[in-house]
Amino acid sequence: MFKDFSKDFWWGTASSGPQHEGAALEGGREPSIWDKYYEMSSERFFNEVGPQECGDFYHRFKEDLTIFKELGLTSYRTSIQWSRLLPFGTKTPNPDAVRFYNEVIDAMLELGITPFMNLHHFDMPWSHQEKGGWENRDTVKEFRYFAEQCFQLFGDRVEYWFTFNEPIVVPYIAYVGDHLYPNVMDMQRAMTVAYHTSLAHAEAMDAFRQGSYKGKAGIILNIAPSYPRSSNPEDVKAAHLADLFHNESFKEPVLKGTYSQELIKFMADHNMPLPILEGDDKIIAKGKVDILGVNYYAPQRVKVKDNLVNPKAPIRPGTFFDSYDMPGKKINPHRGWEIYPQGIYDCLIDIRDNYNNIETFISENGMGVENEEPFRNAQGFIEDSYRIDFIKDHLAQVHKAISEGCNCKGYHLWTFVDTWSWMNAYKNRYGYVELQLHNDKKRVIKKSGYWIKKVIEDSGFDYK
Repeated sequence: MFKDFSKDFWWGTASSGPQHEGAALEGGREPSIWDKYYEMSSERFFNEVGPQECGDFYHRFKEDLTIFKELGLTSYRTSIQWSRLLPFGTKTPNPDAVRFYNEVIDAMLELGITPFMNLHHFDMPWSHQEKGGWENRDTVKEFRYFAEQCFQLFGDRVEYWFTFNEPIVVPYIAYVGDHLYPNVMDMQRAMTVAYHTSLAHAEAMDAFRQGSYKGKAGIILNIAPSYPRSSNPEDVKAAHLADLFHNESFKEPVLKGTYSQELIKFMADHNMPLPILEGDDKIIAKGKVDILGVNYYAPQRVKVKDNLVNPKAPIRPGTFFDSYDMPGKKINPHRGWEIYPQGIYDCLIDIRDNYNNIETFISENGMGVENEEPFRNAQGFIEDSYRIDFIKDHLAQVHKAISEGCNCKGYHLWTFVDTWSWMNAYKNRYGYVELQLHNDKKRVIKKSGYWIKKVIEDSGFDYK
């Protein structure tokens, strides 16, 4: 059966400044939290490849965009690095950064590529992190100022803006997950970071609207549907709690304009009150988005706790529920994630039914594979049929959701060119295009790149 998509469907990819720009020590850029974390703990990074070893988009963006256009892709999400535009707490935009981002945006538009610009992709400037980062409420107003500068400088050409990418990630990996500075296990600090991030998002949305800029503004959320192990009430309750922490903590503020009263009460009941001040509800109300990006990779499978928690152990989300290893699930062994295409459909149906069917697009989806060299053919490119199958299965579910009335406008793969991926570095490859890291960062189109080109030309694909 042919899965057809509209002619104006957004076929694109996603990346980020800190993961693909490179040139970390050039152009007046300030070190971000990841640069400093690598200095402190390089042994935690796969093969000790740090954030400075990126794809060099800073110097090679014209090459990348030319290949992008060759594949027929029509929209590209990347980010403006706070640490490059306003380094070291300056209030005056860095002219080298302004030049660079102007050149990138202009090059995209000249090639008919629609820019989708994100403002924060886990990359706190170190000068702000030293002052407490998102634990410090002052960072909220600093982020608003950064957003205002971006809108003023580039808003005449960029029509799609996003405040944060996956805002739940920093609280999880830095404050209850031990994968990023400050490496603490403190649930209250984690949720303070999440709460201040919601305020910062709302302030940026207000700045966008106050400036009467053209286009739309929103946020990118990583949504992992929470499925209970069984219909047992305790399993259902556990899945609800997982959903509350991971999904609703940001979905409710940005889609309804209210902070979850259930989450506020839950934190207070566990002696971890959120840092709510009088008038915050009015700020949060300004954060309702025009458009929502949905990042979907895998579901959450959840069950009630099997064992009592050590009373001396730090509280974290896993204190209240356990992950459930469902028998027979399909899994990507390279990443350890379940492959469950129906989850992307469930995300879109939930937004249709419970959040006024707001305009959405799939802002990230993809399959990371370690060591694709065995799949290189005689012509020298990688035959990643496994990635094509993964994308087909997920796009089929997107198509089904759209046919049932979901307001989904596009699909962005993570990512275009193999991209540095936080502590995994280049262990897992995601791109339509191979990055030959040790061959002068040469770009080579994979089979999936040629496949998506045909899909775009045909506005769809055959599916079994």
